[in-house]
Amino acid sequence: MPDIIIVIILVLILFFAAKSSVAHFKGEGACCGGGGSKLKLLKPGKLDKVIAEKTVHIEGMMCDHCAGRIHNALNSIDGINAKVIRSKDKAVIKYGKTVDDEKIRTVITELGYKVTSIE
Repeated sequence: MPDIIIVIILVLILFFAAKSSVAHFKGEGACCGGGGSKLKLLKPGKLDKVIAEKTVHIEGMMCDHCAGRIHNALNSIDGINAKVIRSKDKAVIKYGKTVDDEKIRTVITELGYKVTSIE
């Protein structure tokens, strides 16, 4: 009888672990402080004129919450309109005024992600 109870407990643990892992890999997990709740995204600022467009390649985004954090941080910079594409590990940034690449790199790095290139 004790063996059956142990097996039932192990099956339940494995079930909940698998359920959590599936949600995580779909980008719905609670990593990065997400807590499973939907992050409210800042609306990108409207640019009067686009003077440049760059692609920033980013390592470390594991879920939609990660991408949302980067989206909000970039779009809080004056003169930038950014779109983060988690599935491609990049952000496409349109510039309405000159912003130093180092500022972009610093903002993303301070969130805990790695910028591999800015093109």
